[in-house]
Amino acid sequence: MTIAETAAELRAVALAADDASGYFPALYSRVTRRVAEAGIADELAVVFAGYYLRALRREIDRPRCWQATWDVAGDGNLLIVQHLLLGINAHVNHDLPLAVVELARRHGELAPMRPAFDAVNDVLAATYHEVLRDLDGVARWTNEAAALGGGRLFNFSLRVARRQAWDAATRLFPLDDAGTAAYRAELDRLVSVLAYLVTRPVLPVRVVIPLLRRLEQRDPRRVTLALLGTDTRT
Repeated sequence: MTIAETAAELRAVALAADDASGYFPALYSRVTRRVAEAGIADELAVVFAGYYLRALRREIDRPRCWQATWDVAGDGNLLIVQHLLLGINAHVNHDLPLAVVELARRHGELAPMRPAFDAVNDVLAATYHEVLRDLDGVARWTNEAAALGGGRLFNFSLRVARRQAWDAATRLFPLDDAGTAAYRAELDRLVSVLAYLVTRPVLPVRVVIPLLRRLEQRDPRRVTLALLGTDTRT
C-alpha cells in the first residue's frame, strides 16, 4: 500500500464512523497526507499506520490499548480531546516502537531508522497543533486552554511520548521471538494504564470536564469533518 492509499483509507474509516471512533483516523489522515506531501519517511509512515488499521480490521489480535479507545467511542461524557488522546496514546506509545523495530529488523539496523522516526514525529507534532486550532469550531474552549498554557503542556507530553517510544524500540530491537512477545505484552499493559488515566483524570481536571463538554459539538460526524480539515471531499 502506498502512503497516498494509506491516507485515503484513514479518511474513509473516519467518514464511515458515527461515533468518536472517527476522530483519530480523521486526525491521522491529515498526518499521513503531510508525510506524503513532504516526501519523507514514507515507508515508516505506511508501516506505522498499518498497526492501527490492522487492529481496526481485526487482522491481528487487538491490543488492549486500542480496544480501550473503541470501548468508549460512544461515551458522550468524554471530551473530544480525551478521545483524541486515547488514539494518540495507543499509536505513539504502542504502535510507533513496533513499527520502527519492524523496519529496523527488515533492514538489519536500528540506528539508521532515527531520521525517519524524527521526521514522522515532527509532522505529528505540527499536525496535532494545527488540529487543536481547528477544534475551536467544535470545542469552544480549546483556544482559551492553549492560551493558558495547554499547548505547551501538550507539546511537553508529546516530547515525552516520543522519547519513550524510541527507548522502547531500543529495548525491543535485540530481543528474540520469546522476548519480543513478552515485551510487547508488557508495553500494551503499560499503555493501557495510560489510557485509563486519560478517561479518569485526576482532580481538578475531572471536575471541569462536564463544564467543558457543554461547550462542545455533540454530533460526532461534525467533529470528524472538523478534524479532517479542508479534506472533506465526498
